[in-house]
Amino acid sequence: MNMAPSLAKLAEKALDEMPHWPWQSVVDAVRQCERLLPLAESTGVLGRVAGALLSHMAVVGDATPTSSSPESSAFRFSCDTKSSASLFSSTARCNGSSRTWWFEDLVVVLSPGMLERLARALLARGADHGVVARFLFYYLKCRLAGAANAEDKAAMLEAVIIVIADDLDRSSVSCKGLFGILRVASPLRLAGACQDRLVAMIGRKLDHATLDNLLVQAPCSGKKTRGGGGSLYDVGLVLRFLEAFLREEPEPARLKKVGALVDLYLAEVAPDPSLRPARFVELATALPPAARDCHDALYRAIDVYFQVHGRLTDEEKMKICKGINYERLSPDCCKHLARNAGFPTRAAVQALASQHAVLKGIIRHSGPMKPPPPSAPPATGKHQRDGHDDGGDQQQVVLYASRLELSLENQSLKSLLDGMNWRMMELEKVCSRMKTQMNKMKASRRGGVAAGCTARSLPRMCS
Repeated sequence: MNMAPSLAKLAEKALDEMPHWPWQSVVDAVRQCERLLPLAESTGVLGRVAGALLSHMAVVGDATPTSSSPESSAFRFSCDTKSSASLFSSTARCNGSSRTWWFEDLVVVLSPGMLERLARALLARGADHGVVARFLFYYLKCRLAGAANAEDKAAMLEAVIIVIADDLDRSSVSCKGLFGILRVASPLRLAGACQDRLVAMIGRKLDHATLDNLLVQAPCSGKKTRGGGGSLYDVGLVLRFLEAFLREEPEPARLKKVGALVDLYLAEVAPDPSLRPARFVELATALPPAARDCHDALYRAIDVYFQVHGRLTDEEKMKICKGINYERLSPDCCKHLARNAGFPTRAAVQALASQHAVLKGIIRHSGPMKPPPPSAPPATGKHQRDGHDDGGDQQQVVLYASRLELSLENQSLKSLLDGMNWRMMELEKVCSRMKTQMNKMKASRRGGVAAGCTARSLPRMCS
């Protein structure tokens, strides 16, 4: 009857003294906890082990008994997308090895399930989020290359994604690191919930992404399917990033950074002949108007798309053109659009009309236009010499503004007429070519009939 309490007291005393155990004994305790899961977690033993680990981690590496040398623990953590073996190796370095000397000892003993539990236990007891994030990336770097199969790789990635999404601060993991995980996870079949978490985390940091980050190869690249599938890049994934980003209701500065990034992405995917119009419309109209101060880049991307997809109807083109705010086009782009045969005539008219309205608005808000008085006497004497004739100055301003308004209106109308004349000339050329082709077809038919009659009139040379 007295044995049980004494054993419990001994076990409790041993757990209390665990922070003073040798480092390797604590690592062995981690191994034993994995064998006793989930009992070790429910009884609080895993938490005690995590506390002992933290006690040792706080000690400088040289003063801590460990089987890992400081030199072997100096490594890089962020992502290189060339291969899974060199995945996390290009941007962020450890500040020495004093805080990361323990990485190699724990990497070799943790399964994906134990990694997730231990990381949460360490964070719950005050572990530094940045150090834990580095450990997770180092774990992937070391273990993915030696994984036996795709299922083991998927389990490791899912464990890391869950900890990053649920337990780590957002600032502890870079956008580049998340894209590195994405590139490794793309060919694997991760659970849908983990994929959604990863996409959401990347979307929240989309203003820190680069064009190279977004150029993720489509899963079915190279396999053309019905409906215009088989595009080169995964546009649907980028649309999911944008949805996650917009759910955050970002401030204008972040929104404009993403707008510029999307314009670069549009220019990159526009030449893809397999990109369906519906997908391109979604991408071109995904962001709110505040994301772009100028729509010139969007216009150029749409122009390239129209050139590559020459069989689009005017209705399909007008749907794509809905993404353009013509009032935010530069005058040069407006003139180019007016003479661009690839764009529907309605789009050209809307662009020129919008520019005309913008010019009139600028003049209207520049000040009231008052006509000069009918009999204003010329300034003479001292006022003229000193330049203090306010009435004369006002008349000059009014006359200049009136002339400016007429000049701008005339220029806009001239651009519109030039565009229409150019289009009429193009249509006349097309009609002329069609008439020539029709005449040739009629002539060829007549020649064929005559040849047939001649052939029937000749005698057969062979029986």
